[in-house]
Amino acid sequence: MEKAARKYTSKEIWTVTYPILISLIMEQLIGMTDTAFMGRVGEVELGASALAGVYYMIIFMIGFGFSIGAQIIIGRRNGEQNYRQIGTIFYQGVLFLSVLAAIMFAFSQLFSPVILRGIIQSEDVFHATISYINWRVYGFFFSFIGIMFRAFFVGTTQTKTLTLNSIVMVLSNVVFNYILVFGKFGMPALGIAGAAIGSSLSELVSLLFFIIYTYRKVDCRKYGLDRFSGFRIATLKQIFNISIWTMIQNCLSMSTWFLFFIAVEHLGERPLAITNIIRNVSSIPFMITMAFASTGSTLISNLIGSGNIACVKGTILQIIRMAACIVTPVVLLFSVFPEVILHVYTDSAALVEASIPALWVLCTSYLFTVPGFIYFQAVSGTGNTRAALLLESTALAIYVAYIVYTIFHLHLDVAWCWTAEHVYSLLILTFSCLYIYKGKWQNKRI
Repeated sequence: MEKAARKYTSKEIWTVTYPILISLIMEQLIGMTDTAFMGRVGEVELGASALAGVYYMIIFMIGFGFSIGAQIIIGRRNGEQNYRQIGTIFYQGVLFLSVLAAIMFAFSQLFSPVILRGIIQSEDVFHATISYINWRVYGFFFSFIGIMFRAFFVGTTQTKTLTLNSIVMVLSNVVFNYILVFGKFGMPALGIAGAAIGSSLSELVSLLFFIIYTYRKVDCRKYGLDRFSGFRIATLKQIFNISIWTMIQNCLSMSTWFLFFIAVEHLGERPLAITNIIRNVSSIPFMITMAFASTGSTLISNLIGSGNIACVKGTILQIIRMAACIVTPVVLLFSVFPEVILHVYTDSAALVEASIPALWVLCTSYLFTVPGFIYFQAVSGTGNTRAALLLESTALAIYVAYIVYTIFHLHLDVAWCWTAEHVYSLLILTFSCLYIYKGKWQNKRI
């Protein structure tokens, strides 16, 4: 049957996936490290780091959305074996993202205090959040260029490089946080500002690693990286035709996530601290899911580029099964031993006890999250990022309405608030399945 057709073996899929998985988990450890350190500073700092971290990610995801569009085109050119065109795409992406980083940095410095002042109730949380943001935004200049390297390595399926880079990045972040948060080796104890500086410095280290590794290990001539042919408006326009929708989509998605945190902050500082802990605990199974979803997106783009359209649906189902086999034991472990997991982020027994119900609710949402996100990234992999934006916008509108009703109207416990994840994942799964099985994506050219 057509829907069961495959091109890749499970081993081949895993070969592409596991470096992405390790890199995503390692990158997530940046936020987890900040949370673990802040959990030992205070509940205000713990909650503020959550708001600041998500706020930073809203801006970062605009750039990341651009890189996803570039990654899809790189994957298509890789499948077509038009390798020399990949370098042009890469360099145009670096140029654009460098300019975008400067614009976003200036925007944050000018307007972040005004924006956050209007939506954060707690005075202490507000000042701690600003203290983090003012230093964290320096990371834009490093992370925005770094994500184009990630797009190159994922699009050309050379994902093992991401593993090495992420290990270097996380180790750097741990060292910088230890020194700057607590004031070691003669440095002043900077608290939450130290965590922000440490994260930005670790992104600089990550970028330097990418540059050196690419120069020494990659066949730059093969991929057109040996020459920079100047600004190419036609190439940039081609990337924008794909990436503009992923940029809007990613920014919109993170903005609603930020709204969730702001809504919880109105319930109190304790619920906000709980939500930050749960967000970081959930990041592990979520990164596993996103690693497989990212693999699915790039493999589908390669399949279409090489003319193997009949294998797309079977490959999606194959990836879902593989992801479920890894995610399920992880969430079961979290559910059975919640105290052990939660104590990583805080020494407070009362905070751990209060966080357990929310963790259980979160774990059950992965029944829909795993297939939902893999199907959704498959939609982007077909090249129709406009359709992906439309279906996610619809899901997010319902998600936001649910948040407003449960938190602002019903004032439910924070554990009930996390059922919003079930609503969003189920909607994404439904809409994405309908598109893959009913939509006209087979002849989409990019």
